[in-house]
Amino acid sequence: MTLLATADAGTTCYSRLTNDWLCWQYVSDYRTEITDATLQHLAITLVSVLAALALSFPLALLARRVPRLETAILGVATGLYTIPSVALLPLLVPFTGLSPVTVVIGLALYALTVLVRAFLDGLRSVPADVTESATGLGYGRGRLLLAVELPLAVPVVMAGLRVATVSTVALTTVGSLVAYGGLGNLIADGVTSDFRAELLTASVLCVVIAVLLDVVLVLLQRLLTPWTRTAAA
Repeated sequence: MTLLATADAGTTCYSRLTNDWLCWQYVSDYRTEITDATLQHLAITLVSVLAALALSFPLALLARRVPRLETAILGVATGLYTIPSVALLPLLVPFTGLSPVTVVIGLALYALTVLVRAFLDGLRSVPADVTESATGLGYGRGRLLLAVELPLAVPVVMAGLRVATVSTVALTTVGSLVAYGGLGNLIADGVTSDFRAELLTASVLCVVIAVLLDVVLVLLQRLLTPWTRTAAA
């Protein structure tokens, strides 16, 4: 769409004659389109990060369990991040079509670079004497992982998750290449048509989403690690 073309010349702050950067009238007139794009952006971001978490955790466990595979796993994860998004998404299109799935797969692969390493570093940050004590108390591998190692690894993992989430918010805009970029669709249209209000509004909303998700993750970390608040007090 090219919303700028629909405005009568001189009648709005986003007409061709004025084309203001700040234009509340544009936000009011096209709030449905803006809301839909924002919700799509948020949904794609969240699903991509969750998919990356589901993939990175077992990969990190495998790398820790079989040390000789660690270099290969980290190398592949890092290598995926070096592929430009403008190349990766079109490469996926023949298999997934022009759909949100294409964007989610691409973004999840990019997030693996941060999350696999975050899980590995988090698990390794657990003091050896803690795991030895738990083992001595009869904890098996599964119980040790879930009840001891993962909770203590939360601060490191959450730090990586915050980085991955914020970067995914930004990368979601690239989904406009396949028509599923959320706010990226508005940004692309704003750049193409020199529509300042559309471009600025979509860009600001991307920043707002990134900040809000980061705040949510910080609060979640505090909820999952109550002992850190006790120590700080």
